[in-house]
Amino acid sequence: MVGIVLVSHSAGLAAETVALARSIAGADVPLAAAGGTADGGVGTSLDLVERAIRAADQGDGVLLIADLGSSVLTARLVTEPGRIVLADVPFVEGTIAAAVTAGAGAPLEQVLAAADEARGFRKLAD
Repeated sequence: MVGIVLVSHSAGLAAETVALARSIAGADVPLAAAGGTADGGVGTSLDLVERAIRAADQGDGVLLIADLGSSVLTARLVTEPGRIVLADVPFVEGTIAAAVTAGAGAPLEQVLAAADEARGFRKLAD
């Protein structure tokens, strides 16, 4: 199953988004949070991101979803084409779409596509 790693400036934001995704997509989806710095501060940590990737990786690829700024830059450092991919998607909506698709057993390309579709989700109808 494709793993999903949430890279955020906030440990709390990453952890709560993982909890929300698990409640919707199921507990079997390999989700991991990499939020904040190693000392619990606001920021991102390459070590935490690498640790989260190892935790989420089941051999079918890992999708990284970052919140903003330096988290995107940190996530880009660990991408590996075709194996560890960074999605350019809304943090919460993209995570939910990716987690549901991963939970259905879809390959990495489809999980990325599902997350990418979240960019167009409208919250209000015209």
